[in-house]
Amino acid sequence: MKHITQKNRAGIYHLHTYIKCLLIVCTVSLSTAYAQQIEVAIFNADVTPPPGSPVAYATARSVMDPLSAKGIVVMLTNEKPIVLCAVDWIGIANEGLEVWQQKLAAAAHTTVDRVSIHALHQHDGVHCDFTMAEILSEYGVSNSPFDTVFLMKAIEHVAEVVSNAVTNAQIVTDIGFGEAKVEKVASNRRIIGTDGKVKIIRWSSTKDSAAIASPEGLIDPWLKCVSLWNNDKPVAVITYYATHPQSYYGQGDVTCEFIGIARNEREKETGIPHIHFNGAGGNITAGKYNDGSEAMRPILAKRVEAAMEAAWKQTKKTALAGKDVQWKNLYITLPLGKNIVEKTMRDTLASTTASHADKMAAAEKLAWYKRSVAGQKVNISSLRLGKIWLLNLPGELFVEYQLAAQKMRPGEQVCTAAYEEYGPGYIGTKISYTQGGYETTGLVSGTAPEVEKILIRAIKEVLK
Repeated sequence: MKHITQKNRAGIYHLHTYIKCLLIVCTVSLSTAYAQQIEVAIFNADVTPPPGSPVAYATARSVMDPLSAKGIVVMLTNEKPIVLCAVDWIGIANEGLEVWQQKLAAAAHTTVDRVSIHALHQHDGVHCDFTMAEILSEYGVSNSPFDTVFLMKAIEHVAEVVSNAVTNAQIVTDIGFGEAKVEKVASNRRIIGTDGKVKIIRWSSTKDSAAIASPEGLIDPWLKCVSLWNNDKPVAVITYYATHPQSYYGQGDVTCEFIGIARNEREKETGIPHIHFNGAGGNITAGKYNDGSEAMRPILAKRVEAAMEAAWKQTKKTALAGKDVQWKNLYITLPLGKNIVEKTMRDTLASTTASHADKMAAAEKLAWYKRSVAGQKVNISSLRLGKIWLLNLPGELFVEYQLAAQKMRPGEQVCTAAYEEYGPGYIGTKISYTQGGYETTGLVSGTAPEVEKILIRAIKEVLK
């Protein structure tokens, strides 16, 4: 055997070093590529109440359209999953939302701060608030709007569906975005007079000629369509639009309303799972274009469906990698309105002369009061997917917040989902609390005018 010279020894050393560095580079590259893989699980669970169970304003007597809880679980290799869920109920509040978050977090193997659950606010849908239910029981108020046995079964069922879904996740390589205007659906419900006060309240439906003749007012007419793709295969479509989704309601005929009907028709037409979130539509209704007749529901549904189709056809895809995905959340305290007085609300609940409606309003805001003084905070969050931001906000939020959020990311897209924590009810802008009108008087709103400054600051933070 030849003796290894100093020169050969040096050459072997350099070759060994080169191979070692090459292996490190390859390992890092493979590790990075693996870490960047995005998967999404899609779930769809039936949450329709049985006949005889209470819905928002009546007892369920029939099911015209089933109600669903639809959503996605976004999974990155090195991070906890993120859950986004939209439910065909009127609202999920306080301990009701807490239970939803805990159950879905466990099912998706994540934490509650990464779970965002929103109602679509159909008025013939279900109300879920275990805190309010307990208060009504405490005061012996009859005719409770809560079937807690059904509510728990529904939540458990959704959790089971989520748990099964995460075992069948699909790879996501691209994200798509398109938008289209919705024609003749949304209108602002607060018509302001020359004195700066609310002159006309334009309800979800109206036959009032003055309300119909008044301009649409401030709305966001755009329906936004976000799609997730596995190369050329669409995996899911997520749409956003801001309006109260009521055509007519209150007789106990359960329905996902015109917004859910449009969503379901698009899903049927395309064969792609469709998930819809209601935007900041607290002060937005279909009132200008809706007379409350049965004939208007399918008409409104077709108008929304047409926009969903147009937005889908406008979709443009871009590649999406793990580095393009970011979850950001912030817990904040919403300031209680001065009208939320514990003694007054308890006196109403204990009264033998107060109306049932007044007792319901008192119990609803007492629930929010109790949770607030106990230190319960509200989660504000966003999911960034490249240049698309999915923003999650509480309550029956005024559209001004949604429009403000869009201006915070110029050149990008902000899609707002409101109606997450339903406890505070309406959340107006600072000036709206001086203007009168339904949304910011009495026990309808649980927040003070200072809420605007606090919420805008939080939105800016999660959109950084």
